[in-house]
Amino acid sequence: MKAIATTVIVTAEGKITLQLPPDIAPGEHQVVLVIDEQVVPPKLGTKKERPPLNFPVHDVGPWPANLSLRREDMYDEWGR
Repeated sequence: MKAIATTVIVTAEGKITLQLPPDIAPGEHQVVLVIDEQVVPPKLGTKKERPPLNFPVHDVGPWPANLSLRREDMYDEWGR
């Protein structure tokens, strides 16, 4: 079994022509065709601009003056 990766052009009639390497023996062969529609790169300048992200904002006011974020103040003696 051999894998051959190449690019082909599909005509308007849906036909392709494929040139195989010379080491493929003449005769009947089973062929698997995979169409990867992502192969053709998009044309320059056609990328759509995304709208800016709109994250919700909840204003809860300023932090309390005596707020402590020390671990000892947030957890009890058991560390929970």
